[in-house]
Amino acid sequence: MVRDFIESESASPISTSSSKALSHNDHHLPYLALQEILRNATETEAGVLEKILMHVRDMGIAGEKKWLVRRLKMDGYEASLCKTSSVCAFGRSKGLQFSGDYEYIDVMVRDSNNGDDQKPTRLIVDIDFRSHFELARPTATYKEITNTIPCVFVGTEEKLKNIISLLCSAAEQSLKDRGLHIPPWRKATYMQSKWLSQDCKKVPISPNTDLGAGE
Repeated sequence: MVRDFIESESASPISTSSSKALSHNDHHLPYLALQEILRNATETEAGVLEKILMHVRDMGIAGEKKWLVRRLKMDGYEASLCKTSSVCAFGRSKGLQFSGDYEYIDVMVRDSNNGDDQKPTRLIVDIDFRSHFELARPTATYKEITNTIPCVFVGTEEKLKNIISLLCSAAEQSLKDRGLHIPPWRKATYMQSKWLSQDCKKVPISPNTDLGAGE
């Protein structure tokens, strides 16, 4: 893409070296923006993430969200398993639909310094976050961005919205650069529905004293 940009601008008064610098900076803006968002983690987010990473290592397997919720509850967190159903209509007549159910964890936290009257903050937890944004034929630029995405995400709804918006925009650009069609499930609106849908349901988790992996 850098080469095509330079060639298309060959008649421009901007020098080749300047064109390279501009293109390079434009390509790295999403990468730098994502790094900045991820760096701005609160102490509470960092504490929840530390606990989750410890439990995930103990599990030895991935995807046991119910087990993880139980462990977080034992740690004193107000954790829940959430389930959303996503439907995305596409096609000329909007007659076709892509749908799917997704489960993630949320943790309600309060700032201990402000007492119990403070409205709790909802943290979204996903232990396989990076996989949602992987592409089959990513450009080098998009590959660099996705390498920055954490496998385990812990953050507020607002932080998640910002990350999804940034990543979906970068994914669309990668697909365009490859000459590929942009499917509707790569759109930010659909991606947000996985974690931020108003139709989110809490999945009942029965008490279980046996917390071995797989239970």
